[in-house]
Amino acid sequence: MTARSSERARIDMLARVFGTDGSGRTIVGIGDDAAVIAPGREPLVWTLDAQVEGIHFRRDLVSMADLGYRATMAAASDLAAMGASPLGILAGLVLPAYVTDEDLRAIAEGQHEAAEEVGTQIIGGNLARGQEISITTTVLGETPRPLGRSGAKPGEVVAIAGPLGLSAAGLVLIGRGREHEADAAPAVRAYRRPLARITAGLAARDVASAAIDVSDGLTRDVGHVARASGVLVVLDRSTLLTPELERAAALAEADPYQLALEGGEDYAVVVTVPEDRVPAGFKRIGRVVPPQDGKIGIAVEQTNGTLAWLDERGYDHFG
Repeated sequence: MTARSSERARIDMLARVFGTDGSGRTIVGIGDDAAVIAPGREPLVWTLDAQVEGIHFRRDLVSMADLGYRATMAAASDLAAMGASPLGILAGLVLPAYVTDEDLRAIAEGQHEAAEEVGTQIIGGNLARGQEISITTTVLGETPRPLGRSGAKPGEVVAIAGPLGLSAAGLVLIGRGREHEADAAPAVRAYRRPLARITAGLAARDVASAAIDVSDGLTRDVGHVARASGVLVVLDRSTLLTPELERAAALAEADPYQLALEGGEDYAVVVTVPEDRVPAGFKRIGRVVPPQDGKIGIAVEQTNGTLAWLDERGYDHFG
């Protein structure tokens, strides 16, 4: 069946999938000119992320449900980095003519599943027609103490919650048709079903001085923190690999350290915290030190104790 309904019928279908019933903070949900929420007394956090066909995903590598899930988690991850709890999600979909009602339902079900996993709902959005699939997701949240990138201090440690390099390895394995091999499963899931680590962000909120999520690659994203804070971040090379990454990298015939340092879309949360206050669920991967010879940025500590400066490589839309 390849049905394509009217815009009104499709909006009605989405309202049934997302089930926004006016409960919780949502006063007006899908079906009106705009959604209405009661934000409470804490600062609001708004973020927006776009997933564009041919740039962020290929249709032959992900299902429609995976696409909806990934788009939602990618946007929600920004709230994890800010130490915020989500209040609601808006999604704008640009759909080519070939997208059927069944395709749209699958996208919506993926969005709905992701929203439920991070503790919120899709409360509205927009549908439009275009040449390629594009999903723009806005997530609204709140937090009493927003985290930023500019607070890292010398003497603190760098800690992470979540994987490094697995999503990049998964993309390679799927592209090579090796996704069904036993050691590929964690990496394939990391690519198709990444997680926004809201709980980790909340756990770090009261103790972290700075935070960021790993969307474009560890060196690029942690480099943002180093530069915003005016410090040098020194990574401990021995902490960056996991058995899952090493096995996936072997299958992908890739350097696991390169995947860990430069692979994006893992959405791990990285924080800088006092050494004695690393939150539960986080692993120490480095330290914050003053600038070296006036230089700030990111380096890795070699086995002989010397520092090797790292290029801040990773995904760059315009690089």
